[in-house]
Amino acid sequence: MALKSKLAIAAGKSSYWFLHNVMHGGTSLPGKITLAIDPDVLKELAKDYEIVIVTGTNGKTLTTALTVKVLKQKYPEILTNPSGSNMKQGIVSTFLSAKKVKNGKKIAVLETDEANVPIISQYVVPTAFVLTNIFRDQLDRFGEIYTTYNKILQGIKMHPQAKIIANGDEPLFHNLQDLPNQVVYFGFDNQPDQDQKAPANTDGVLCPKCNHILHYYSRSYGNLGKYFCPHCGFERPELTYRMNAIVDQTPQSSTVKIDDHEFTLHIGGTYNIYNALAAYSVGAEFNLLPHEITKALGADDKNIFGRQEVVHVGDKDVTIILVKNPVGLDQVLQMIKTDKNPFSLAFLLNANYADGIDTSWIWDGSFEELPFDHIPSVLTGGERYKDITFRMRVAGVPEEHFAQRPDLKEAVNYIKQMPTKHVYVLATYTAMLQLRKMLADEGYIKGGME
Repeated sequence: MALKSKLAIAAGKSSYWFLHNVMHGGTSLPGKITLAIDPDVLKELAKDYEIVIVTGTNGKTLTTALTVKVLKQKYPEILTNPSGSNMKQGIVSTFLSAKKVKNGKKIAVLETDEANVPIISQYVVPTAFVLTNIFRDQLDRFGEIYTTYNKILQGIKMHPQAKIIANGDEPLFHNLQDLPNQVVYFGFDNQPDQDQKAPANTDGVLCPKCNHILHYYSRSYGNLGKYFCPHCGFERPELTYRMNAIVDQTPQSSTVKIDDHEFTLHIGGTYNIYNALAAYSVGAEFNLLPHEITKALGADDKNIFGRQEVVHVGDKDVTIILVKNPVGLDQVLQMIKTDKNPFSLAFLLNANYADGIDTSWIWDGSFEELPFDHIPSVLTGGERYKDITFRMRVAGVPEEHFAQRPDLKEAVNYIKQMPTKHVYVLATYTAMLQLRKMLADEGYIKGGME
């Protein structure tokens, strides 16, 4: 190992120890310090690992967490970045935190920001790429969906030996079969065939071969489903792993069958079934048995950072849910509106770089479909509270049920006084971090910011 790398790693590990043991936070700063000394240090840190890169627009954090749970059935020590610090400095910090693996494989499951896939791929040798989906997200960073896809492709093309485990219901991923990589697809196969189209404002519904509008035999949400082109014959590839049936769903859980193996996922939302299916597929490709995989996926052992994380604040059960783009927001709204009990709702909107500085995506969310007669209290807050306040007013929130608290501390105090036991808090990424930091400072959770 070069002297520069040794110095960089020593400085990074020292800062990591101090930040986590004294300051109780900080997952990206050690990486920044390390990279300032040796910009190529990741190559040295990652050289002995089998690496699974998880990327895509939505579902990266939960898919990563579920994949780690699954692989731990066979490999006890898995290195990962659980808080979603998924750019180069955060991934370097992850390797700085690694413990020595005494026996067995050294495996890292890394959530990776889409734009960082080609950056990270310069320094690591992935065993597999796991691709969740491509939706419109942060136009200031990614542009349109085809730009995002091409960024991911750029990284994959550096590693033709890596296996690709991709969502077969995403039309853009069909062309992965043109690469030299082995491609394995997962998807939904739980509905009878019926010729249909996606709603008119759906992104990504043009046939990649001939630009005709795609049709679907079945559709889950957005542009995902069993697609086909009536003009040129383009159609969904053969699935290796499939979700056969949704047995039951609540806002807190989903009971499903994957390859006819039934289990209950202790987190709600159809979109999270895709994440579980992705994790199942990775487990199967790592030669775990179906009962081992479903045992891991069905375990209700802890909340995932900011993803339907339930925090007890006074006498309230506060569910924190990250929202960041139209499709993800719509799926969250679809999930919470099925809650059979009255609940309160808060939306904390920021527009920093990590959130995306454009807030226009909130207008694509179907707030009008929320059962406001079932929601006795609605709160808006965050740095862009005026934007989300106006959106909620247009959606029809009764003024007598409405409150605005731009200051986060005041927002938390208001949440404590909301009239229902259950409160859903939808928050953009930096707003979520700020909220968790405040809840940590008040002793409601351990650890706040990254």
